[in-house]
Amino acid sequence: MKVVVALGGNALQQEGRPATAQAQLEVVKETAGYLADMIEQGHQLIIVHGNGPQVGRLVVQNEVAKDVTPAMPFDVCGAMSQGMIGYHIQQALGDELKNRQIYKPVATVLTQVVVKREDAGFLQPTKPIGPFYSADEAKTLQEEKGYVMVEDAGRGYRRVVASPEPQKIVELDTIRRLVSDGQVVITAGGGGIPVVETGGNGLSGVAAVIDKDLAAEKLAEDLGAHMLLILTAVDKVAIDFGKANQKNLDVMTTNEAERYIQEGQFAPGSMLPKVRAAVKFVESKQGRQAIIASLEKGMDALKGKSGTLLIP
Repeated sequence: MKVVVALGGNALQQEGRPATAQAQLEVVKETAGYLADMIEQGHQLIIVHGNGPQVGRLVVQNEVAKDVTPAMPFDVCGAMSQGMIGYHIQQALGDELKNRQIYKPVATVLTQVVVKREDAGFLQPTKPIGPFYSADEAKTLQEEKGYVMVEDAGRGYRRVVASPEPQKIVELDTIRRLVSDGQVVITAGGGGIPVVETGGNGLSGVAAVIDKDLAAEKLAEDLGAHMLLILTAVDKVAIDFGKANQKNLDVMTTNEAERYIQEGQFAPGSMLPKVRAAVKFVESKQGRQAIIASLEKGMDALKGKSGTLLIP
């Protein structure tokens, strides 16, 4: 199958490990093994990844060093994170495939994604970026820097930024040509570099982070993929998550998903965009499938042995 894979944060960094480039590369090497398993089974992968922690740290680095060297704007930090993470995945997956005697090129495409200036996401920031902070640290950042800080799934407080909806993938033609050539493509990293259309044919970067799951869905539609595979830190989608009556779902219809969304079952900036992306892809054309599963069980999910399958 032609599969667009959306990698969650656990595919790049793991809790308890330092946030260094070397630590990230070690985690990505493990991730590459899971991706290579799918490629070895004949699936054609197009890989999208997140960048929340990485772009947040780059912004912090730029702000701290602003008296030494000019700070880069947010969209440029997004581009930097896309290149850095793409480099690590490209290297690790390329090495893993060669070790298995699979000689398939792996290419990273620096990707711009068009958003609307008037998108409601700019009015209500929801996308977590950067490291976790204590409640006191978050309060200080709100007062001193004007950041919007929210509690993130019981793990601490994080800064949130605008997360507008993806409208158009600028480099789509390039991506399509590489996919047609049989290459493994890493693209729309971090949801893509958010840009708005200016007068004429121009583009201009904006301060935002596009949700990578929604960008992956848009890419999967545009490429005519068979499957959208969203890999995260949990085996299945759950309702009443974290409660005594938590229920893990093997299958979820799009109607059920919409009802659960209305009930507030899925956290914004976490499971909510994953479910929204899966529903949108399944409903976009008959025969398309979406699965939300854990990274470690991604291959099992493609075989129908794990994950939550979205159906019409």
